[in-house]
Amino acid sequence: MVATVETERLILREFRFDDVKDLYEYASNPNVGPNAGWTPHKNIQESESVLNMFMRADNLWAIVYKENHKVIGSIGLHDDILRSQIKDLKTRCLGYALSYDYWGMGIATEAVKAIQEYAFNVMKLDLLSVDHYPHNSRSMKVIEKCGFKREGTLRKARLSYRNEPVDIVTYSLLKEEWKELNGR
Repeated sequence: MVATVETERLILREFRFDDVKDLYEYASNPNVGPNAGWTPHKNIQESESVLNMFMRADNLWAIVYKENHKVIGSIGLHDDILRSQIKDLKTRCLGYALSYDYWGMGIATEAVKAIQEYAFNVMKLDLLSVDHYPHNSRSMKVIEKCGFKREGTLRKARLSYRNEPVDIVTYSLLKEEWKELNGR
């Protein structure tokens, strides 16, 4: 169970069964999935299957837009595979997807900043990592606005939704850096 996190325009909460239509609406858009590494949903049954997985996941939130109460995306804190061998380092890898209809409104930035605060203050993490595909300049802008430091490009580091090896651009943010950015 995840704690609900609220911002000025958003409610970040657990996914629920009745979110399936909203999930399908944004996940079927061909502009969304490929930028996040997955194939656009072909039908509502595929969204139901993903929703069932989302509801069992730890540290995964539905992004709800307060103005219309729609689920417009997801944001999560996943295992940081690159740093998994460092046992004393509390770290997670941030991932998010947002409905195409809400791009360019600062919503992803607002959600990421809220989850940063949750990660560092509630989960007591030492470091957050995040990555994007080189072509995804929109995610790059969100990541950089949120204070992450670019670490570099890992070549052929992940399989794409088409099962082809692709590069990823990696970033991280230390708790101390986050505190300094936020005047704490």
